[in-house]
Amino acid sequence: MSNNGIPRILKFLRALHGGITQERLAEQLKVSTSLIAKFETGRLVPMPDTARRLDEFFSSGDLVQGLAADARTATAAPEWFRPWPEVEREATALRWYESTVIPGLLQTEAYARMILRSGLLTEPQAEQYVSVRLDRQAAVFDDRDDPPVCQFAIDEGALRRGDPATLRDQLNRMVEIGQRPRTFIHVIPVSAGLYVGLSGPFMLATLGDGRVVGYVDDQLQGRLVTETDKVVALDRTWQAVSAVALPCDLSRDLIMKIASEL
Repeated sequence: MSNNGIPRILKFLRALHGGITQERLAEQLKVSTSLIAKFETGRLVPMPDTARRLDEFFSSGDLVQGLAADARTATAAPEWFRPWPEVEREATALRWYESTVIPGLLQTEAYARMILRSGLLTEPQAEQYVSVRLDRQAAVFDDRDDPPVCQFAIDEGALRRGDPATLRDQLNRMVEIGQRPRTFIHVIPVSAGLYVGLSGPFMLATLGDGRVVGYVDDQLQGRLVTETDKVVALDRTWQAVSAVALPCDLSRDLIMKIASEL
């Protein structure tokens, strides 16, 4: 992690603020001195809340937060996934279909943790992946003056899986996000029966130059899709999925109904 830029920046910021010591900085942030030392040697990357408090203390805007987000994505995310967050940050439009879980960009922290801890990841790995997921959400929804148009198509079954309390908060969060400009959430109801999307989740991103790229997952890993014929195939699948999805208002009503039943 020593190439993440944070060690050099923290040392510079301490020098800029009168040479404040690691001990004094730790005291101000109410963390251990050893934690600050690990940041400055590149052994650890600040979590979002700690990065925010560092920026607040040094009046450095979002400098540390940005470096920490980039470093967490680069070190925590699997190598095969790392190109996709960059695509998300540059996209003018995003389309995401999921058949079994809530799309990552819509997940609450608690839901993301529940999903990631349900598999084969260790607890530290799961926590790193949660952090990456939250950073991706911020990069798409909060950190851009001109956020992308986002369309989500989600199978109704995905809305019913998980711990009831966690799932209720997650569904209410989706209702809130669905009210934002440029964000459209569609549910494919059980009544749609069998449809082509059940073959697996995928994403499509439109970039500023008009190019469209895709991303698909399988049991082993995900992969970026750039070949024209394969992108066209994913686009056709999206059109077929959209054809059986409910409009946004009816989708919202169904999400709220399921949440009220939990």
